[in-house]
Amino acid sequence: MSIETISLSGRKVQVSNKEMTFLERLYLVAIVKGLFITLKHLFSRKVTIQYPEQVRTMSPVYRGQHMLKRDEQGRENCTACGLCALSCPAEAITMKAAERKADEKHLYREEKYAEIYEINMLRCIFCGLCEEACPKDAIYLTTSKVLVPSSYEREDFIFGKDKLVMPLDMAIKNAQLNNAN
Repeated sequence: MSIETISLSGRKVQVSNKEMTFLERLYLVAIVKGLFITLKHLFSRKVTIQYPEQVRTMSPVYRGQHMLKRDEQGRENCTACGLCALSCPAEAITMKAAERKADEKHLYREEKYAEIYEINMLRCIFCGLCEEACPKDAIYLTTSKVLVPSSYEREDFIFGKDKLVMPLDMAIKNAQLNNAN
């Protein structure tokens, strides 16, 4: 067995260098095929939407901006376990854990909390693996159409707890909805 016949993937194909005919050398057949494709697309239905008047329906699996949840008493759910940061394929999440002090019981559910929790939105690929990895259901990707506001500074794309934590009034509304169900 020679080295030319060995194929690790099994997809090796021998290519022949056959002589082209006169019509093939003129490329007329290829030009006619290309024009036919152009004409076919010219008379097909357009997919462009007129944005302000027409709104495109969002996919049911759409993942928007990140949000850190609070419980019904307004305390943060995150316990700084770090599973979301470990599961992130883009390594966009960084956190620093801290111990809860006695006067902070109304802010955090557990003894350990995320003192610093940052997501680099330039690196994030919105895959949702952080949401799936969280055992406390503390982080989720919203269905909001607002993703990341544009900016010229890189620091504006690093979202800290100030931008990620759920507002208190929204947490209270969620708790009321859950209690009603």
